[in-house]
Amino acid sequence: MGQVGLVVTPDLSDPPDSPDSPDSPDPPDPRDPLDPRGLTRRQFLAAALLAPAFSQTSDERFLSTVPLGHTRGTGAPLERLLGRGLNARLFTDLATIANDDPRSQIISNERFFVRTAAPSRLPRDVDANAWTIDAGGLVRAPAQIRVASLEAFGTRSGRYLLECSGNTDPANYGLLSAAGWEGVPLPALLDRLRPSSNRWRVLVSGLDDERDPAGTSVPGASWIFSRDDLERALLATGMNGAPLPRDHGSPVRLIVPGWYGCACIKWVTRVELVAEDAPATSQMLEFAARTHQSGKPPLARDFIPAIIDTAAMPVRVEKWAARGRVFYRVVGIVWGGTSPPGPTNALSIRFRSNLPWTRVEDCPLPASTDTWSVWTHTWRPESPGRYTIVLRVDDKRIRTRRLDLFFYARDVQIDEA
Repeated sequence: MGQVGLVVTPDLSDPPDSPDSPDSPDPPDPRDPLDPRGLTRRQFLAAALLAPAFSQTSDERFLSTVPLGHTRGTGAPLERLLGRGLNARLFTDLATIANDDPRSQIISNERFFVRTAAPSRLPRDVDANAWTIDAGGLVRAPAQIRVASLEAFGTRSGRYLLECSGNTDPANYGLLSAAGWEGVPLPALLDRLRPSSNRWRVLVSGLDDERDPAGTSVPGASWIFSRDDLERALLATGMNGAPLPRDHGSPVRLIVPGWYGCACIKWVTRVELVAEDAPATSQMLEFAARTHQSGKPPLARDFIPAIIDTAAMPVRVEKWAARGRVFYRVVGIVWGGTSPPGPTNALSIRFRSNLPWTRVEDCPLPASTDTWSVWTHTWRPESPGRYTIVLRVDDKRIRTRRLDLFFYARDVQIDEA
């Protein structure tokens, strides 16, 4: 199924152009612009962007937000579901993330990115109590497990980021979101199965449309993992304190912390133990290049884990004035990576290929690699013009395959310096 990946974008084997070209609480107060309880969602997001103006010293004045984009970007509408089924997209507006507002760093269910909406054959009102997962394959006693009974295996929650492996639209890079997930540790279910073989892998499959009318995605949602790959995996039934929404896998989906979303199967219907030499699934082959595989290995065991490397990008550029001079504050995020070596704050930033790299001014060390964290950098461009903002990690131990290709470059037009 191509659950995660933009059809219109190139594989990583065909990297984008280098950016180096120059070119009992109190009741809400509706009068308080920073009290979210008195605001609509849209008003709250707008207030979050202006909030820094109320927290700086008196000689600093927030002027405006400068749009980020790219000359090759599609400019698709943000936070609106486009298309249906395999061809659906919803791009999250990452410009709303603020360094001084933790609430903005959790994306609500209706704003969380979508790449593949609910299949047409999924009932409109899914009965979670009736939904079953087939547990079978190389086991001595196949079983059907009702989602309603999953809690018997124990529950866990965590804040995890998901990114579409085809998150390649330089206008927004909005196929990236973080949320709180609740569910059942998948290893707890695997430990109850009785394998009939000494060597096996785990196939997780989900409901999908049987065909793609547009012919742009491969139907079929499944991925094969080693047992170790799934040590922290979750069969999620909740999202941000609510039941899973329909387009996010209701009633149950797989969450593999740190992996690209194409491996995090939605609408899970089957967990199966398969042979060690099982062939790669159609989903694995479709997204082989975007998950950094070497070619398209015919066997699942030859796929390397589809882990998100450490990455960083700006999400907003703010225009400020102080002492009669204009300056800019770049707000960005850093995410991904593995432990070890763990999270890093060794970020450097560059605005043109002929300008030097500069260490990011304010980049707290993230608590983990499971989600994103926010950094800021003060920038005083020498002259108006178009700039391309790129970042790098100054730690050779950390793998940054996409940053190495200037994958998350963001263009900005500066009209006053």
